[in-house]
Amino acid sequence: MMINESLAGDFILVGFSDQPQLEKILFVGVLISYLLTLVGNTAIILVSCLDPMLHTPMYYFLTNLSFVDLCFTTSIVPQLLWNLHGSAKTITPVGCAIQLYVSLALGSTECVLLAVMAFDRYAAVCRPLHYATVMHSRLCQSLAGMAWLSGMGNTLIQGTITLWLPRCGNRRIYHFICEVPAMIKLACVDIHANEVQLFMASLVLLLLPLALILISYGYIVQAVMRIRSAQAWRKALGTCGSHLLVVSLFYGTITAVYIQPNSSYAHREGKFITLLYTVLTPTLNPLIYTLRNKDVKGALKRLVRR
Repeated sequence: MMINESLAGDFILVGFSDQPQLEKILFVGVLISYLLTLVGNTAIILVSCLDPMLHTPMYYFLTNLSFVDLCFTTSIVPQLLWNLHGSAKTITPVGCAIQLYVSLALGSTECVLLAVMAFDRYAAVCRPLHYATVMHSRLCQSLAGMAWLSGMGNTLIQGTITLWLPRCGNRRIYHFICEVPAMIKLACVDIHANEVQLFMASLVLLLLPLALILISYGYIVQAVMRIRSAQAWRKALGTCGSHLLVVSLFYGTITAVYIQPNSSYAHREGKFITLLYTVLTPTLNPLIYTLRNKDVKGALKRLVRR
C-alpha cells in the first residue's frame, strides 16, 4: 500500500528519457503551450466575469471550463517541465498522489462539463424562446456543481483504490504523469478487477457524457434541418462550432487512452496522446473560443480599451 511504502523512495517517471533529443524539443514546446494556456484561459475568465454582456449561461460554463483547464494543466506541466529539463526524473510519493487525485478529478469534471455545455447549446438552438426560462441561474449552478462533484467522486474512488494497491517496491512509472492506467501497472497482484473497474468508470464518465453530447447535437441538427435556411445553419454553426471542436479534441484523445486494450497502453503512442489532452487541448480551447466567437473578441477589445 502506498501509505506504508511512502518512505521507501521517490517514483521514477520514465517519460521520454529514452529520447534525450526529443526531451529538449518537448521542453520548449510544452513551456510555450503552458504559457499560452495560462494567458488564454485567464483572459476568458476575466472577460466573462467583467463584461456584463457575457453574463449568460454559455459563458458561465465556459468560465468553469477555462478554470478546469488552468488547474488541470498546472497539476501536470510544472512537474513535466522539471523532468524534461533535468536528469532526475523523479516525483515524491506525496506529489504523485496529489497529481493523481487532482488530474483525475479535473479530467472527469471536464468530461461532464462538456456534456452540460452541449445541453446548453441544445436549449439555445431548439428552445430559443424559452432559453432564459430553462437555463436559469440556479439550474446552471446545479449543473456545474454536478460536474465538479462527479469528478471529485470519481477521483476519490479510483484514485484511492489505485494508490492502495501493493507494489512490492516497483517505482518505475513508464509515463510522464502519475495516471491511473500507468499506476496500476506497478501492482504486484492480479489487477484484472482494477482494469475492469477502470473500464466501467471510463464508460460512465467518458462514453455516457459523449453519448449525451451526440444526442444533444442530433436534436440540434434536426431542428436546423426543419428550418431549411442557410442563415439558420450559419447561426447554429456559430453557436455550436467552437464547442464541437473542443469536444472532438478532448474526447478524441482521452478515449484513446482510457478506452483501449491495456496491453497497448505502454506503447510510445500512449504518451503522445496523453500530451495532447493534458497540454495541447487546454492551450487550444481559449484560442478556439476567441477566434470563432465575436462576443468574446468584442469583450476582449472593450476590456483592453478600459
